[in-house]
Amino acid sequence: MSCFGGNVSPDLFQNCCNANQLCEWNGNLEDVVSEPIYVQKVYDAVLFNLQGLKTVSNQCFSPAIPKGHRLKRVIDVRCKRFFNPLNVDDPNNLTLDLDTTISGATFIKKCDGEEISVVGPDGTFSEKVLFADTDDCDEKCMGTPIFGTQNIHVTGDVLVTIDLLLCDRCDHEVVFTVSANVNIANSNAPLMLTNFFEMCMPSTHDSAFLPRFTEFCNPACETRLATNNIGRDITVCPDGTVKANLIIALCVTCEKKIIVPVQLCVLSTGFVQLAPQVSTICTTFPSLFPNQIKESDTIENCGETESEEESTQNDCQCECECECECVDPCNNRCNNNRYNNCDPCRPRTRR
Repeated sequence: MSCFGGNVSPDLFQNCCNANQLCEWNGNLEDVVSEPIYVQKVYDAVLFNLQGLKTVSNQCFSPAIPKGHRLKRVIDVRCKRFFNPLNVDDPNNLTLDLDTTISGATFIKKCDGEEISVVGPDGTFSEKVLFADTDDCDEKCMGTPIFGTQNIHVTGDVLVTIDLLLCDRCDHEVVFTVSANVNIANSNAPLMLTNFFEMCMPSTHDSAFLPRFTEFCNPACETRLATNNIGRDITVCPDGTVKANLIIALCVTCEKKIIVPVQLCVLSTGFVQLAPQVSTICTTFPSLFPNQIKESDTIENCGETESEEESTQNDCQCECECECECVDPCNNRCNNNRYNNCDPCRPRTRR
């Protein structure tokens, strides 16, 4: 049973899940409003796909094949990067070390030579501050080109998994999976990938902020038997240990961006509102985010507001219901003798 609401959660019977629906819209355009946001604009960006190859001979896999079974064929060979969540500095983690040099611009540095880094959208100091003399291209209302060279040093391991089809003495088939951590390179001799790029840089003078440079990469891997032949590439030792010859391809996608802080007006259908999980004790809970303060919301929720001076003037606006003239609008009696029988002037309701 689920701990929430006393109902059986469908996720208890599934290995995967769906995220909550954070934004809903009924399709009514009248609910769309403009909101200002302070964000980072991508001024220019380039994308690269890089590939590196690694050959492996006689790689041992575990566990060993059980006794009395023989290898019939290979069903599948899979590969994924290795990562230890308990130690981010584990040398076996597949790591990409990016080394980028720029020509035509300069990364801003401190007096000790350390490059200045600022916080990016990922919440880390992942952006460097750029500077270049952009006067010539500013006069032409164009951006200034810069050039760069990137070297990616790859170290760490990948996890290779092989699904084997085994047969026992009675020819009963069974799928048996073996795996191994395969080292791509170590820090002393990393696998290096190189690429060159050109980007366009905005003005450094007509702006309150200098442009920023950021780059990030995502590695994946694919593997196969070296010659795609089970007889040549896989060996089963007498103790059941499996050894294989492999070709591993590292597939790396890298993107570089030039970022400029800007303030934008965007169309919004409202703020995110999540349905909270019900508590059996508390009846009310505080808000996580303040409401937007707008004049229309103020009038709707708190009524129309007015200044103290306007309020004093409205106190002296009266309405006489008899056919006489009041000398003083705030005097409740009529002043004309011909209408002595008139009712007193009744003050007008305050606005």
